[in-house]
Amino acid sequence: MKILEGKVALITGGSRGIGKGLAEAFAQQGASVAFTFLSSVEKAREFEAQLVAMGVKAKGYQSDAAKFDQAESLVEEVMKDFGALDILINNASAISLTNTEQTEAKRFDLMHDINVRGTFLVSKHAIPHLKKGSNPHMLFLSPPINLHPKWFANHVAYTISKYDMSMIMLGLSEELKKYQIAANALWPKTTIATAAVQNLLGGQALINMSRTPDIIADAAYHIFQRPSNQCTGNFFIDEQVLAEEGVTDLSHY
Repeated sequence: MKILEGKVALITGGSRGIGKGLAEAFAQQGASVAFTFLSSVEKAREFEAQLVAMGVKAKGYQSDAAKFDQAESLVEEVMKDFGALDILINNASAISLTNTEQTEAKRFDLMHDINVRGTFLVSKHAIPHLKKGSNPHMLFLSPPINLHPKWFANHVAYTISKYDMSMIMLGLSEELKKYQIAANALWPKTTIATAAVQNLLGGQALINMSRTPDIIADAAYHIFQRPSNQCTGNFFIDEQVLAEEGVTDLSHY
């Protein structure tokens, strides 16, 4: 029996980058996968078919989770289609590594809509169903909160939006302890090869130097094996999680 067989996972922003890697890894381990996307219906349907071909149930939902009604209807649709929810991964995120003068209001709003509002709303609507889940986990793709000024200096708007995600995790980890729902954050130690890295940071040269999303997927997989009533409120780093599981050779990532 595959480790995640029988589990249902909802991954926001799951049709590309880290979210896509997570969806593929969980499908390989037998989990049913629901994922959200905002654009390119054709690519999302192709990916959906790819997951189904692995022998699991999978479906993509075109949803702007930052809108209250869409966040609510998203979770309702997932429950109607899958009948349960055991894992929620708040992965969807917008990025703009610009300084304050260069950050347009619409870009500031986009980051806070997706990273903060969307994360909060999907989590809110998922809670009643996670309460009934099997070893239920929430995972936030957000960083440890470090108030050293260097983390704010070059991109205030982006940093505070990601820290807000982390604070949502911290709050929920305490709020949901009585329901034995785990809430944790996971962050890479080094750059992960995604479209954002290629388009916004360093182009193909940085992509070639970056790790694949598989390292995040493998770390998340190990987190979800831990008891939800014991493993909560943590800021995990991918390498740290793998080291705790005895994985020290990271060359294949």
